[in-house]
Amino acid sequence: MKTIKDSVHDHIQVVGVANELLDTHAVQRLRHITQLGTARLVYPSANHTRFEHSLGVYHLACEALENLGIEGRQAERVRAAALLHDVGHSPFSHTIEELIHRRTGKYHDDVLDLLTDSTVGDILRDHDLDPTTIAGLIAGEGELGQLVSGELDVDRMDYLVRDAHHTGVPYGTIDHERLTHELTFADGRLVLAEGNVQTAESLLVARALMNPTVYNHHVTRISKSMLQRASERLLDSPDIDAEQLRRMDDHDLIVALRMNPETAELARRLTDRDLYKRAVWAEMGDVPDEIIDADHETIRRYENEIAESAGVDSEHVTLDVPSRPAMTESSSRVVVNNEVRPLAQQSTLVRALQQVQRDQWRLGVYTPADETATAGHAAERILGLETDGALVSDVRTGVRTTLTDFEEK
Repeated sequence: MKTIKDSVHDHIQVVGVANELLDTHAVQRLRHITQLGTARLVYPSANHTRFEHSLGVYHLACEALENLGIEGRQAERVRAAALLHDVGHSPFSHTIEELIHRRTGKYHDDVLDLLTDSTVGDILRDHDLDPTTIAGLIAGEGELGQLVSGELDVDRMDYLVRDAHHTGVPYGTIDHERLTHELTFADGRLVLAEGNVQTAESLLVARALMNPTVYNHHVTRISKSMLQRASERLLDSPDIDAEQLRRMDDHDLIVALRMNPETAELARRLTDRDLYKRAVWAEMGDVPDEIIDADHETIRRYENEIAESAGVDSEHVTLDVPSRPAMTESSSRVVVNNEVRPLAQQSTLVRALQQVQRDQWRLGVYTPADETATAGHAAERILGLETDGALVSDVRTGVRTTLTDFEEK
């Protein structure tokens, strides 16, 4: 057994198979992958890693299993999956995950290959645990997989609190102890027991406040886009392939970008925080649907057209189009009057927060500072934006929509 002092959960006891997995390369590699990617360029203290987050998820999984009365082999499988759930992450966490997926077909939770033929697999088999089963739990398969990856999983319970703690913002606070104590199963679904509508809503509120403040802060998005572009150029060179990139850590990637002539300048800008600026920051209502739903190749074509129209280098224009807003937590289920109900059906707050997400959505076009004006006006023309000349519209943290707008008439 190991006892580890954690900044969020205090002392965490690591026992059984998790204790042996802790010092494997797959888990220790997570010490070198930052939890929030480039958000540390906004919040200097946000240097926490996937390693400490994995310990936190393991700790909360142990609490949830105890409160659910799940023991023995079943519990050991979940504890192993909780500790290993992030071993598939590429450098800078989610930042280049879509790029990796386009090249390999794998997301960060597709870890079967990493668990099977490795020291991790040997340890799992020594404890009579099937790596395929553990990989399935990490992907959210089966009843117990919902604890690791689902609407009420211990993953988001840890990262919301941990991200708020390390950024210093007060918005990610949730009652994770109550959440783990009030989980139960109903017809094979993980739900919150009677009297916990507000407990479930707290997850939604925390996410809604953390999104514009941390996860989608404009500097986070600009630096993320620059790192994505640099990584894509790196993969276009013959020196490295996507499988190699997938197994790098943050330091490996930065060094590789510095060493490649095609990416060295972007690496310098990221290292020196000499970032691109916003040429366009447009609300959803100002953006045509075909732009919002454009695929990767179409977005790259638009970038080239904007650059050509503005008379700037095509490598200096980045078009950042987020996915349409989604709120997966709204499908969480709670027990109300002895009936299991989706949270979206029960909560007026869910409907308000869905509108808030739409209000916070922004399309971004980023360029070096001296090219923002020309590139911004070119983007307005080519993308068919209806900004009336206001190319940069800041997100306001105040909520324009009130709850009374959603009351039953």
